[in-house]
Amino acid sequence: MTLSLNPGSDAPGSVLTPETALASGRWLKLICGAGNQDLTAIEDLCAIYALAGVHCIDVAADVAVAAAARRGITWARQQGAGRPWLMLSLSDGDDPHFRKAGFDPARCPADCPRPCQRVCPAEAITDRGGVISERCYGCGRCLPACPLGLIEDRQVLLGPEAVPELLRAVRPDAVELHTQAGRQPGFVERLQQLRSSGVPLRRLAVSCGLERGAGSEGSASPLSARELAAELWLRFNAMRSAGYRPLWQLDGRPMSGDVGAGTAHAAVKLLREIRPWAPPGPLQLAGGTNAHTLTLLTATDGAAGVAFGGVARSLLQPLLREAERAGRPLRNLPELRTQALTAARALVTPWLERRGWNA
Repeated sequence: MTLSLNPGSDAPGSVLTPETALASGRWLKLICGAGNQDLTAIEDLCAIYALAGVHCIDVAADVAVAAAARRGITWARQQGAGRPWLMLSLSDGDDPHFRKAGFDPARCPADCPRPCQRVCPAEAITDRGGVISERCYGCGRCLPACPLGLIEDRQVLLGPEAVPELLRAVRPDAVELHTQAGRQPGFVERLQQLRSSGVPLRRLAVSCGLERGAGSEGSASPLSARELAAELWLRFNAMRSAGYRPLWQLDGRPMSGDVGAGTAHAAVKLLREIRPWAPPGPLQLAGGTNAHTLTLLTATDGAAGVAFGGVARSLLQPLLREAERAGRPLRNLPELRTQALTAARALVTPWLERRGWNA
């Protein structure tokens, strides 16, 4: 059965290519989570959002995760969707996106109300056990919630020798490098690893916000827009020498788009402040982005597009868990699939129908 496809692009039945979407200010990326390894949920997320019309899907740097994403994309294409790029997320140092929470449930008091469980957007904390590592994507909300401070986080980063091998195994369309101020040497090392793989990339996305890297000067205070732009120029020069085309992901408030309407202002504010100083390349909003983001933009703000992470996943989370209880993929349950696609399109379609963008 072929589902009705109405991606909101230029003509009925047409689908914007990723490059055309970037050029027209209607680029949409789904962030599955750099630490998310819930394969069944990832497959369904990719299937539904690819069918809704996203142009890129960003997943953890993991062969099994990439395979699950591709299965979801293949299903969507069989329904008439275009082919979004598959992007792998890497980091050049410690980063919240690449951490996992964990604790020993045996140390929890029997009468603990488990506030950690209530605040976890990924539903990764169970009633009696600890953290389901595959679901945890490192948002960190459980850390301050624990009244006894029992929850710890650990970084999960690929070693330098693993990166070329992974890229050759997955052959993604694009890669995203998460970086912070003061980490230019680490960034250049990752570039060298990417090049040594021999895998051509359509774009190299750089994810950077106003946080300073550990040990950098003034690390307690956020960067100014000019300071962030200076860091991006360093990355741009290194990328140009390596032959990569940039895509700048501006993290206004990382991993907070499902918190509330107020977080949308941070991403738009960062875009407006950095645009006069930014290096060449599309500027994509992220970090706190949600359904309110587009309403805050004007035609002259110059956003090439948006990435949706937490809000995109949280919209489908109840349906994914219902499908899990039924023991079947969400996309194979007609009623749940219809609800999921309706929710996904409500988030995606306004960007696909965007007009009057001025670079």
